[in-house]
Amino acid sequence: MPYVAKDFGSLVGMDGFSETLLKNHFTLYQGYVTNTNKLSDLLGKMLAEGKTATPEYAELKRRFGWEWNGMRLHEFYFENLGGKGALDPASKLGKAVAAEFGSVEKWESDFRAAGAMRGIGWVVLYQDKAGGRLFNQWVNEHDVGNPAGAVPLLVMDVFEHAFMVDYGLKRADYIAAFFRNVNWQAAEARL
Repeated sequence: MPYVAKDFGSLVGMDGFSETLLKNHFTLYQGYVTNTNKLSDLLGKMLAEGKTATPEYAELKRRFGWEWNGMRLHEFYFENLGGKGALDPASKLGKAVAAEFGSVEKWESDFRAAGAMRGIGWVVLYQDKAGGRLFNQWVNEHDVGNPAGAVPLLVMDVFEHAFMVDYGLKRADYIAAFFRNVNWQAAEARL
């Protein structure tokens, strides 16, 4: 069954994100969904034809991680947007990050600092399911740097397409807009 792109049109009108930026971003996401489906079909066909020992199969297998993670990370990102206000320190998520980082403010400072680093990628608040710990992680590429066994709780896209249309090189202003629009209930539901 093919993957279907989700409709995140309800985010249009969000403070700090222009309609142009969001629609461009949605189109990029839809491309990841399309390419995930194409690769699934091609790999299935190659498997059925016994072509798994080919360089083409190997490269498509490697490419699948890029497209699939691009699809999923964008879904997590869009799903954790559309809210208003700061993280409630008394919430389940607020208590969890305070226990791990010392305070909600220290956690947010670390998350923002990771987002402000030079380079392209993602910043993700993960929960290690085996150990229960929370940590902020820089993910350089969709398919590189996602820690095995960890669940993404809060995802922020820091590839240029996520902010340059509205903010140019002012990444800190984009990060501030991101935090004004986090849907904390969506992030907490992943905990």
